[in-house]
Amino acid sequence: MAKPLGPTGEFFRRRDEWRKHPMLTNNLRHATPGLGIALVAFGVYLAGEAAYNYFHRPDPHSTTHH
Repeated sequence: MAKPLGPTGEFFRRRDEWRKHPMLTNNLRHATPGLGIALVAFGVYLAGEAAYNYFHRPDPHSTTHH
């Protein structure tokens, strides 16, 4: 069992209670619920587009211009 904090420890415990307030913990994650999934999906899209453009380059000796 933990020993009692005493007057100094109790003072600092009360001063740090604001850090555990629900408005301050994980606020950004709860404010943007789908942001992580959207960023991963966008990254996959960019990688896929870059791979597509790499493998389907126009032939440099071609005479047609698009």
